[in-house]
Amino acid sequence: MTASGARWQNWARSESVVPVRVERPASAAATQRAVLVAVKSGVRIKAVGSGHSFSGIAVSPGVQLDLAWGGLIDVDEATARVTIAAGTRLHQLPALLAPYGLALENMGDIDRQTIAGATSTGTHGTGGAFAGLAAQIVAVTLITGDGSVLRVTETENPELLPAVRLGLGALGILVDLTIQCVPAYLLHAVDAPEPFEAVLDGYLERTTSADHFEFYWFPHTETALTKTNTRLPPRTGRDPLGRLNRWVDDELLGNAVFRATCAAGVVLPPLVPRVNRLVERLTGRRDVTDHSHRVYVTNRTVRFHEMEYALPLQAVPDALREVRALIQKRGWRISFPLEVRSSAADDVWLSTGYGRDTGYIAVHRYFRENPQKYFADVEAIMRAHDGRPHWGKMHNLDADTLRQVYPRFDDFLAVRDRLDPERRFANRYLERVLGP
Repeated sequence: MTASGARWQNWARSESVVPVRVERPASAAATQRAVLVAVKSGVRIKAVGSGHSFSGIAVSPGVQLDLAWGGLIDVDEATARVTIAAGTRLHQLPALLAPYGLALENMGDIDRQTIAGATSTGTHGTGGAFAGLAAQIVAVTLITGDGSVLRVTETENPELLPAVRLGLGALGILVDLTIQCVPAYLLHAVDAPEPFEAVLDGYLERTTSADHFEFYWFPHTETALTKTNTRLPPRTGRDPLGRLNRWVDDELLGNAVFRATCAAGVVLPPLVPRVNRLVERLTGRRDVTDHSHRVYVTNRTVRFHEMEYALPLQAVPDALREVRALIQKRGWRISFPLEVRSSAADDVWLSTGYGRDTGYIAVHRYFRENPQKYFADVEAIMRAHDGRPHWGKMHNLDADTLRQVYPRFDDFLAVRDRLDPERRFANRYLERVLGP
């Protein structure tokens, strides 16, 4: 199925393009045919995923591939490994895995992405003992730059696995991925407001002792909103949030009211500190136990721009204090909270967690506000702490700078030269971050 002429834009409305052609292949064979046609005609081609990246990584001026097929391809119950079509959305996985008593080892807080898009951009959750989603990949099938099918596993082309697990869409079009899952589990979630400075002082210990720890800080307040999740076996039993309470917390307050206050802050910036302090006073403790995906994921309908940096874990408290001082010094009115998470070290070459235990600081701005100055000044702080930017979120770094923070950067480029020497999968973003 093909179409053309329509303008595509990402979820955040920060990127848009009118592709030469849009194709929606409904099978692996159709995906390969689309790549072969593009190769023959000399047109660049990219898979777009769900468009939830804030950066230009998915922008496709040539042929835009919207993979119109998903689902489970194979399940190995003995090893808890599942092979998933690349176009499968993360929010579809719980229902697909439930009959086998399986779950993803960890998840982020948004599940609108495709599995291929999420892993290709370095999506991660939080938890000091858990790496990002790409680290859970044990095999992939992809279409390379000459249109051929390549299988990469722990025994077949294994030297490519550290690159293709997180390939930025630069190495080929993913057809399917094999994921190492775990037995299904519950999460006991405790959300609570705590003094900001005390949370910073205890961050390193809590990210180690808790299964999953993160917190949010609204600028102009002295309170952090902490989220501590403990993994439990299914036999423990659920104690979920009631439907009404969930609607009030997540939909009414978390989306509708927050959207209104963000919009008001654009018109009247002096309102922002007052609103943030009101949120500080109204936020209370929440204690629930539920299926893992229902705890990890939050429904977000307020559009925003985001930049996130990965730092050596021990650098997070000082870096966050510097960001707070920067906001105060500049007199900015920031309505969106900062989000702080963590992850374990991994061996995926372009993972933000490569070779080191990692902490994350994410900054956001309402999508109708210009984030440029705020993000640029925060980025300078992150770079001073040896930070690595999230590939799917906004940043200003180029290949020369990124080479300095990724020890296997040139090894990745060598794989790119091997799998896509003609740069059929390139775009302006990849030319900036990887070079021509």
